[in-house]
Amino acid sequence: MRGSATLEFALVLPLVLVMTLAIVQVGVLVKDQLVVVESARAGAREASVSDDDAARQAAVGAATSLDGARLEVAIDRQGGAGTPVSVAVTYHAPIAIPVVAWLFPSMIDLRAAAAMRQETE
Repeated sequence: MRGSATLEFALVLPLVLVMTLAIVQVGVLVKDQLVVVESARAGAREASVSDDDAARQAAVGAATSLDGARLEVAIDRQGGAGTPVSVAVTYHAPIAIPVVAWLFPSMIDLRAAAAMRQETE
């Protein structure tokens, strides 16, 4: 009887640790999604007042905590001043915690889009 608590603890501990690490991984993905949303907003704001290259730079610059090689920025303009410009950002997020990689797909695509009215021609 005396060793049963230790044995039960030893059997349950790995499961508790894996679930805790999975929750941490989900938290990392949520943080990355928030960064992608902010990146799309910053890109749309810059696209509303300048050209596409500056908008791409603004979107990538707003996502400093993400790997720029995994970041895609698409800009869609329709007409001139007063019409919308939309910026879509896609980030191919890797799984950061290898212990729980088997619980998740190898790569998760995080997407966000933002649109603003163009202020210049």
